[in-house]
Amino acid sequence: MNPEASPVASPDLAPPRPPQENVWINLVCNAVLPGLVLTQLSKPARLGPVWGLVIALSIPLVYGIYDLVKRRTWNVFSIIGLVGTLITGGLGLLKIDNFWFAVKAGVVPMVLGLAIPLTLKTKQPLVKSLLYNDQVLNTHRIGLALVERGTVPQFDALLRWASWVMAVTFAVSGVINYGLARWLVTATPGTSEQTEQIGKLHWVEWPVITIPMMAVMMFALFRLLKGLEQLTGLKNDDLFHAPPAKK
Repeated sequence: MNPEASPVASPDLAPPRPPQENVWINLVCNAVLPGLVLTQLSKPARLGPVWGLVIALSIPLVYGIYDLVKRRTWNVFSIIGLVGTLITGGLGLLKIDNFWFAVKAGVVPMVLGLAIPLTLKTKQPLVKSLLYNDQVLNTHRIGLALVERGTVPQFDALLRWASWVMAVTFAVSGVINYGLARWLVTATPGTSEQTEQIGKLHWVEWPVITIPMMAVMMFALFRLLKGLEQLTGLKNDDLFHAPPAKK
């Protein structure tokens, strides 16, 4: 791995931790609300398909910008929500054949999965944001221990393993998503019935991707923690930040 891309902390003072994100607000803004808008407000008697799409897009966009300003880091799930809503709604407005909804549903998670190992050689690998981040682990302490014991290469190999496990999971989710889209979106393009079906697809896509990914992330995180204990010599509790002192 490129030394500059290694997520090991440098032996300086620990940087300040960014504010922790609220997972439930993330889910509501990036999945629930856009899905509600597409299914309930995009009907001709209400907002219509154009304004329904605009509002559905604005929710993950505004939340992603807010989160970027607040935490000084890109919100991966806001980007996924924005791109997914844009493509889904855009295909609906263009009255594209339903086959292309299925293609979109399958390709997007596959591309995201491929991006995880490909970003390993960049300064901001996705696996660092998803698993090895300072909101979960004391990366400064871990980095010092890895450097001291000379186990940085083994740690990089462990991150590569986690990246490919998650990439395969995204690929499987893509195949399932394709099948769901072929099953759910069957109405004539451009009709209000198709708009409702697109909204339902948006609802279903997130659980299909998120639930398996959360399970795999927990498994990968468990393996990562066990590997870090061996590579750093730290106990499990020492891998995490100490709880804030009570006043």
